[in-house]
Amino acid sequence: MFKPLRAAIITVALFALSLAPANAQSVDDIIKRGKVLIGIDTANPPFGSLGKDGEPEGYDADTARLVGKYLGVPVEFVPATPQNRMGYLLTNRVDIIMLGITPERARQIWFAMPYAVEAAVLVGPSSVNVKTLADLVGKRIGIPRGAMQDIVLSQSAPPGAQIMRFDDQATAVQALIAGQVDLAGTGLLQYQIINRDDPGKNYETKLILRPLHFGMGVRRGNTDLLQFLNTVVYAIKANGELEAISQKWRHLPVGDLPPL
Repeated sequence: MFKPLRAAIITVALFALSLAPANAQSVDDIIKRGKVLIGIDTANPPFGSLGKDGEPEGYDADTARLVGKYLGVPVEFVPATPQNRMGYLLTNRVDIIMLGITPERARQIWFAMPYAVEAAVLVGPSSVNVKTLADLVGKRIGIPRGAMQDIVLSQSAPPGAQIMRFDDQATAVQALIAGQVDLAGTGLLQYQIINRDDPGKNYETKLILRPLHFGMGVRRGNTDLLQFLNTVVYAIKANGELEAISQKWRHLPVGDLPPL
């Protein structure tokens, strides 16, 4: 007589568990583990690159280390590319990823308050005449696969534009320097680094495809970690630590960081 009731109770319990946020990870869980796993793109200077010691450096890396500082645990960096970083978060390979805030991405993850101002742009030498999207006809455009430049141009590139996708921004930039493409998709200040590495061609920003703010992403339903990250961003904006990072890596003020 009790077996059907017991089965019904088990069924209800399993259904309730299925409604709970999947893979939720609390701040306490991270502290108990003894480290926080943060995914960053290490081929996206000045936000992320590998230093001479092989360790991640840049705006993202320094901001991530402040997260570890306020958690009281070291950061374990997980190098990620534009095409795999969302998957790393959704499959629990990392606790946090750092990337541009967009409505498309917000369908899958939650973003904390913005910590940086950026833009997805196309860069090319001064000899390449591009002022509008229509001017991309006949141009070879190297972009990082899955990055914001890819998202925008997949929707808006005119017929006749030759889109060439690379694994990361660094590879697209090398193709630009080698003359394999006419334009490369980069961040707002990347042209300065390219001019340093390949002087004489006067690389410049040709088109701003989409203004961006960078934020730290967590799995949906993870309100505890999201609230902690919002508090960290608020604190480092207020105490000047974020301003120091921006001046170090961008040589610019932090800029306008609206609440999310």
